[in-house]
Amino acid sequence: MSRDGFGSHVASVKGYGRLWAALAALTCVLLLGACGSGGSGQPAASGSSKSPMASGSSMSPMASGSSMAGGSGAPAVSSTAGTIVIKNFMFAPMSVTVAPGATVTVRNEDTVTHTLTDKSDPKLFSTGNIAAGQSVTFKAPNTAGSYSYICSIHQYMTGTIVVR
Repeated sequence: MSRDGFGSHVASVKGYGRLWAALAALTCVLLLGACGSGGSGQPAASGSSKSPMASGSSMSPMASGSSMAGGSGAPAVSSTAGTIVIKNFMFAPMSVTVAPGATVTVRNEDTVTHTLTDKSDPKLFSTGNIAAGQSVTFKAPNTAGSYSYICSIHQYMTGTIVVR
């Protein structure tokens, strides 16, 4: 028998300690990898020309029961207004094409708060926090170009607004 009186039982407990430490380290690596992923796997558009919105732009909450078209995940369609739906931690459609200065509606159908914020210049457009079940509107940039955006809370959520 060993000096501690527990024999080989102590050695097996020490082995479990190493196993738990390795398991904890693996869990951390997997969680950090998931947080840092790019989400869509699509490269961000580059070379776009961006300018600040007109000072008269507004973001206003809308009734959560509003009936709005779009957001079905269909290919981007050019229009004077656009609708983006947030559901299952994704923006749909991932790319929307609108006219310069068009009103864009963002509807959060998730169970948590999200944002829609220009990736390179948050001052260009940002909805602020959109609570679950709520909608907001904002004005698209007045300058033609491709504008990548993210959810500033869940930065793996990405999409694009194309202004033309």
